[in-house]
Formats: sequence, C-alpha cells, structure tokens
Amino acid sequence: MRLLVSRVVAILFLVVPGVAACFGFLKMKDALFFYFSEFGNDQVTPDFEWLKFLLGFILFFAGAGFIGGWIFFRDRKRNYVAPRFKQKRPRPPRPQSSPPEGP
Repeated sequence: MRLLVSRVVAILFLVVPGVAACFGFLKMKDALFFYFSEFGNDQVTPDFEWLKFLLGFILFFAGAGFIGGWIFFRDRKRNYVAPRFKQKRPRPPRPQSSPPEGP
C-alpha cells in the first residue's frame, strides 16, 4: 500500500506541472489569436492582452522546466546522459612524494 501511495504522489508531481504548462500554452494562444482576430474589425483598435500572455508564458515555462529538470536529473542519476552533462567529480589528491634521501 505504501508503494502505491508513493507512486501516485510521484505521478501527481508530474501531472500538475504538465497541466499548468498546457494551461499556460492555451492562455498564450488565446491572447495571440484574440489580438489577430480583431484586425478585421474596423470599429475597434486591437489591444494585446499582456497580462494574460505573461501569465501563460510563466505557467508554460515553469511547467515545462520542471518536467524537463525532473527527466534530466533522473537520467543523470541513471547515467543516461552525454559525458558533458555528467556530474563533475573532484579529482583524488595526488600522492605526496617523499624527498630524496641523500648520503
């Protein structure tokens, strides 16, 4: 039962940012489509909905960034990434050489 609950929580950690990214994409799309649809109407000067677009932009990139980071760090842990993305490990210290013994 404990494993099932932890898997449901893990899926929710991915579903919630995914839904936020979809919602943000739709808000950006709606702001752009509404702006371009008003060009045909001569009675109204089109106003761009900046607040709606910025809210969508923030939600989209926060959700997509969270999911991308989740996948990247999971793959890094399992050693699936290219060598340039692997974690840098500190070099082991060099052995101290003893001074040469003289006569």
